[in-house]
Amino acid sequence: MQQGDIEIQDFGQDHIEGAVALSRQENWPHRPQDWQMALQLSSGAVALDDQGRVTGTILVTPYGADCAMINMVIVDRNVRGKGLGRRLMEQAFALAGQRPLRLVATADGMPLYQKLGFVASGAILQHQGKVAAFGLPEGVEAASADDLADIKALDRDAYGADREALIDALTERGEFAVIRRNGAIEAYAAIRPFGRGEVIGPVIAGSAGDAKALIGFFAASRPGAFLRVDTDSRTGIAGWLAEIGLTHVGGGVAMDRPAKNGAEQARPKVYALANQALG
Repeated sequence: MQQGDIEIQDFGQDHIEGAVALSRQENWPHRPQDWQMALQLSSGAVALDDQGRVTGTILVTPYGADCAMINMVIVDRNVRGKGLGRRLMEQAFALAGQRPLRLVATADGMPLYQKLGFVASGAILQHQGKVAAFGLPEGVEAASADDLADIKALDRDAYGADREALIDALTERGEFAVIRRNGAIEAYAAIRPFGRGEVIGPVIAGSAGDAKALIGFFAASRPGAFLRVDTDSRTGIAGWLAEIGLTHVGGGVAMDRPAKNGAEQARPKVYALANQALG
């Protein structure tokens, strides 16, 4: 098949079935519902062969005007090495406009991203598994609808971008927990169905102790459930996640374009991502 036989189109609802098949080829756990959430938050492009089959995907998830995540970048194995990945990335650049870009790279994607000006900024560790009986941590409570404005403000401070749309999407699908001190929310976490079970994230907290308490709050209510947490290696909680039964099974490299200025992140900070795709 020649590159001229592959057409790039806007990613639409009718492409989700083909996108799911493509992600399964890569052994990614995404269900149709997971693709649906990603598309709800994003714009994107698909590559179609001369029979209308999806042979490539890419999504761009904007967080206000502050930045955008490039995600769900997949090229069918049968058409790799022919420049399709670069064509999809060019579409992503056009969709993102002038926003700074972030992504989590696989080993296969790294060379292309580096050529396109992305710079590594950290290692993302995917932990998953089933947690045994877990005591309910003190000081954590389920969030209410009245807490959403404060959760969004806390998230913006930690992530450095406006993720209100993401928080709203998580509200539709999952649950939130918070740590409140002196009447103010100091940390929060979310959980939602994803892949084989549920994913805990984002987790935003001012300390590793608070982050562990939030994760533990959800784990305690779901003994034996399959859970996933995606964390940056620099947060210091990866060892603890493994101790409680969430095994390190892979991950990726966080990359930015342009490179971040290297300033140390202020408290609070991101202890777990919404997932690797959404940051």
